[in-house]
Amino acid sequence: MKVLFIGGTGVISSACSQLAIERGIDLYLLNRGSTTSRPVPEGARVLNGDIRDPQSARKAVGGQSFDAVVNWIAFTPGHIQTDLDLFRGCTEQYIFISSASAYQTPPSYVPTTESTVLYNPYWQYSRDKIACEEMLVKA
Repeated sequence: MKVLFIGGTGVISSACSQLAIERGIDLYLLNRGSTTSRPVPEGARVLNGDIRDPQSARKAVGGQSFDAVVNWIAFTPGHIQTDLDLFRGCTEQYIFISSASAYQTPPSYVPTTESTVLYNPYWQYSRDKIACEEMLVKA
């Protein structure tokens, strides 16, 4: 399976990158190459580009297609629109990493599940993640 991680060297995504390689996934990382504290796992292929610069990202991806694209660093609807424009028709599956903070705060019941209402009026980050999810549902 050929998978593209956008990012892939962050606190959470670096562990997932390592696990993907261990599981035999043909892993590509689209990133700027600026993180040095968490090295790219051996076997991953780095595509140097900046997802915040659509021309840079398009050039780095070079028209390749992927079985899945996982975006670890999409935080706003604008980021999602860039991904839709860049990867529509180039992947079988797009995975958006959201946040538990997008769920109802304070919770009306626990545990929080995927059917819990998306509502958090207290933090812009959470409201943006909710807007991203809504945009993807409509895409």
